[in-house]
Amino acid sequence: MNRAFVADTVALILFFTTTGVINERLVAGMAWEQVLHARLLGAVLMVPVGRPYGLWRDWLMRRARPNRLSRIGWDSLALVTFQVPIYAAIIAVSGASGRGLLLGLLGATAIMLACGRPYGAFLTLIRSSFGIHPDR
Repeated sequence: MNRAFVADTVALILFFTTTGVINERLVAGMAWEQVLHARLLGAVLMVPVGRPYGLWRDWLMRRARPNRLSRIGWDSLALVTFQVPIYAAIIAVSGASGRGLLLGLLGATAIMLACGRPYGAFLTLIRSSFGIHPDR
């Protein structure tokens, strides 16, 4: 199996299972059963999405300047544009609707904006632990 696929998938599952639980329970107000369903569905969907997201992020990050602000902005843009639409489908299928769905999406967008750079750094760390150059 491709090390980059495994690294990107492991990073995505670990990082966003944690942030997903926080958002679904505390922001969207979903019941624990709905949170469990969303996280199981999310984990299944993250397997085919992990590597494509890694490639998407790498492509966008090539546009970043070497300064911190530019890297934060591009990492956040990558995460929001790729993950929020997928997340919307996950929580809708898991039972969020109306106000809860809207709040969940707003919360996810805020989380993705805030977590863009931390996730980018986490992804780089996981890739490095797999012996993969951070920007590949």
